Amino acid sequence: MVGLALKDQEERLVEEIESYLETMHPEENALIQKRFMALKSLGDAISLFPAVREVQTLRGAVRDEGMLLESLCEFAPSSRLLHTPTRIVATRSFLVAKCHAFSLISFLVEDRKDLSSQVREVVFSVICTLMAEEVYFSCLRDPVFSLNIKRRVADDLIALWESGADPRSVQHLPALEALWTARDNAPPSFGTMDGSSELVRVSLDLGKDWQEFLVKHIDDDETRWALEEFLFGLSYEEILEVRSRLSRFGITAVGHDEVRSFLGSCPAYTIVRNSDPRAVYDFYIDRRDAAAFRRRMSAPGPRTALEEMYLKFRIAQE
Repeated sequence: MVGLALKDQEERLVEEIESYLETMHPEENALIQKRFMALKSLGDAISLFPAVREVQTLRGAVRDEGMLLESLCEFAPSSRLLHTPTRIVATRSFLVAKCHAFSLISFLVEDRKDLSSQVREVVFSVICTLMAEEVYFSCLRDPVFSLNIKRRVADDLIALWESGADPRSVQHLPALEALWTARDNAPPSFGTMDGSSELVRVSLDLGKDWQEFLVKHIDDDETRWALEEFLFGLSYEEILEVRSRLSRFGITAVGHDEVRSFLGSCPAYTIVRNSDPRAVYDFYIDRRDAAAFRRRMSAPGPRTALEEMYLKFRIAQE
């Protein structure tokens, strides 16, 4: 079986970067070559573990593809780690190692914008793959989705674990990238904290399906709260605190520095900086975990991160 590997265009990008570094910084090129040799070895090693689709019989008990849909939901919670097939855990490790390898390259080619932008695309695609995996699990547990949709999602999950790439990425990666690009182009101005100006600026740069998503869900409190968290970079609880201060002290508008002084020096969520796309995933995980906590505690606020809402909407429309 073929091991997990880089895509052809990723291989060509690494070769181009190695040629550049060999001339300018040979010692750094040696480091990159070593790192990607290790990544290739990891991919080859993963191929030695049983494929997710492989039929296995152990003392008369048969595990085949027909049982996967029922059992996939059991793999999602971290508490089920030791019950999760090695291939799945190993594939996630490969994606993390790939992200680290290209993040290292990104640091070394900062002075080459043509190369660094391509490297950033690769890192972002890994982030979206990890994010999509969690959304697919959520789809499988969602009673709203039909059995046919769940079977398609399950097939995509299996394909992801076998290849290390999300087969739906060609559909959803551009949408997620556009969402984040629009957010980067419309940094929060805070002001009155109603979020309307940020929402308008973001929406202008997005496509028809985003408009349809907003029309269908904007009146829903959870969607609005999740959107505010995404736009402001603050937790639901922090937003309530800032708004309470504005009302209590009769303040009509607030700036970035004032918001931080209200909330202290330890923000609830990761601050996303353009220089490191990995912070996009950190920010998503922060909001996902906070949403899960609210669900368990029956606390007010968003119980799903915006990206999950948006991707699930897109999947439901297929």
